[in-house]
Amino acid sequence: MSYLLDVNVLVAWGWSDHVDHERTVAWIAAARRQKATKLMTSAIPELGFVRVSVQRTGGRVTVPEATETLTGMVAALGARHVLLADDQAARHFPEWCASASRTTDAHLLGLAAAHGVKLATLDTGIPGAYVIPALRG
Repeated sequence: MSYLLDVNVLVAWGWSDHVDHERTVAWIAAARRQKATKLMTSAIPELGFVRVSVQRTGGRVTVPEATETLTGMVAALGARHVLLADDQAARHFPEWCASASRTTDAHLLGLAAAHGVKLATLDTGIPGAYVIPALRG
């Protein structure tokens, strides 16, 4: 299986102070052990990671620092990583996308579907997306 990583997955994975950091780290580690699994990013989740990383710290993390962290994350995926080209128009939204805050979710879900992969997210409000499971224990 291949997964397009949502912005929230990248943010949780990238910052150890995020509430879902351990959950995301564990899932990515398990996914990396699966030989056929690819973990994908695209421009929107990568841009979102940088933006949210700077915003959530009130600027204590700079754009270059967030970019460096993202670069290290992608490098850590090695051959499991694929940069997915965003070749989908942003003009078609499903019925469940009724607010501005859901437009990126809907676009990424459509992008993933168009390429035969799943959108991996922490957001339970995206119909059809793969929600990374909570840690057991």
